[in-house]
Amino acid sequence: MTAPFDLAVIGGGINGCGIARDAAGRGLAVYLCEMGDLAGGTSSRSTGLIHGGLRYLEYCDFRLVREALREREVLLRIAPHIVRPLRIVLPCRRGLRPAWLLRLGLFVYDHIGGRELLPPTRTLDLARDPAGASLRPGMFRTGFEFSDCRGDDARLVVLNARDAANRGAVIRTRTKAITARRGDANWELTVECLVTGRRDAVVARGLVNAAGPWVEETLVSCLEPRTGRASRRRVRLVQGSHIVVPQLFGHERVYMLQNPDGRIVFAVPYEGAYTLIGTTDRDFFGDPAQVVATIEEIRYLCAAVSAYFARPISPADVVWSYSGVRPLYDDHVGEAKAATRDYVLELDAPPNSAPLLSIYGGKITTYRRLAEAALERLAPYLPSSSLHRAGWTGQTALPGGEDAATTAALMKDYPFLTPSHADRLVATYGTLAQRILGDARTAADLGMSFGATLTEAEVRYLMAQEFARTAADVLWRRTKLGLVLSIAEAAALYRFMASAVAVTVPQTAAP
Repeated sequence: MTAPFDLAVIGGGINGCGIARDAAGRGLAVYLCEMGDLAGGTSSRSTGLIHGGLRYLEYCDFRLVREALREREVLLRIAPHIVRPLRIVLPCRRGLRPAWLLRLGLFVYDHIGGRELLPPTRTLDLARDPAGASLRPGMFRTGFEFSDCRGDDARLVVLNARDAANRGAVIRTRTKAITARRGDANWELTVECLVTGRRDAVVARGLVNAAGPWVEETLVSCLEPRTGRASRRRVRLVQGSHIVVPQLFGHERVYMLQNPDGRIVFAVPYEGAYTLIGTTDRDFFGDPAQVVATIEEIRYLCAAVSAYFARPISPADVVWSYSGVRPLYDDHVGEAKAATRDYVLELDAPPNSAPLLSIYGGKITTYRRLAEAALERLAPYLPSSSLHRAGWTGQTALPGGEDAATTAALMKDYPFLTPSHADRLVATYGTLAQRILGDARTAADLGMSFGATLTEAEVRYLMAQEFARTAADVLWRRTKLGLVLSIAEAAALYRFMASAVAVTVPQTAAP
């Protein structure tokens, strides 16, 4: 690569991809490398809520809550196909936070963020409201219902990467930054493709370390020996685990459950036939790539839900569990649950040297503002033209969200689709579903069927346009069909992708 990039980004999670998209849309030349799959770490292991964080008000984190509430509605506008309005039921539990305190917090939550699109809080009589029917009889009389949103975390990452590539960014997955040498005007990275073993040199005017849970490891192994200084910040790794069980209730509202230890657990309708339960908060030590939900966490989540619902659950009911490691900024509070979810940007830019920006913390909901803040910090080192389009990401839809897509419209154009197939395609891809289906006139035109409406046409699209390389990429990040495919069906997908003709993901051209 002869001409230097304006910006190189290490890390293909939500923060790295958000920064790449914003920078590419401002006309900057951007390179991003990710050692695994996009959203392969923390960014695909959230509860899937796009929210302000009601409980953060207890820690007086008003700035973060205000920003997150504003961003909640921005994301609802620019990604309506994967971010949707949500109503959350908060039952009052005797002996815990009193009803008056909850109502006061919800009043602040309704007004601090300039809510425009979502309805306000209302009080529930759980003896009469359908939301009370699934709860333990006689235990919960009063509750509150308030607004937030939910979204597909991994797809949000992939769509940011796809849009960045559409705008000229180079996106390289399964590519690890090995070394980085700082010069007066540029960084020179050595990157290695973990599939082929090939190494390349990448030159960039500025460097962003958005490696998530590996942010300090990247500094120590790749950057610090060559910068001559150590990071001034410390990351606090906090493990959050989730479990999935058969459906506990038949409506689309979410439950927010208080626990005696002060933690909050959510019970979320999930993929039609399931309920997602999470999350935990515990300090993590070890390799983030090896994190799994522990039996103690699974028991904790089962007990938390069983204290509320008429049908108790046990570890034997768990059909899937997953765990992520949050790379939080270490503000030295005692308990992991109290550690700030706000982001910290550390700029290392000695005189007459190329800049390095390291990202600590952050939430899925506020990724877009984090990206804007990152580019604001780097602005003195980037072409002045990059300032002209500041804020553009809040006005421009992500791919598939440009127009309203409906199941009825898709079935009109493709009458051979079943309603469940059309529903899933619209909910996953929005208007991009038509690019998957193309000129198909019958189901057979979509090629091999892997089960659960997953077809060869969709898999080839994900490989060509959404950077998917393995069956796990498709089943657990581009979709959640790993929950419903049989072992034999998943094995067939694995064989197909392993034997498919090599597809080079377009790095700059629009799909």
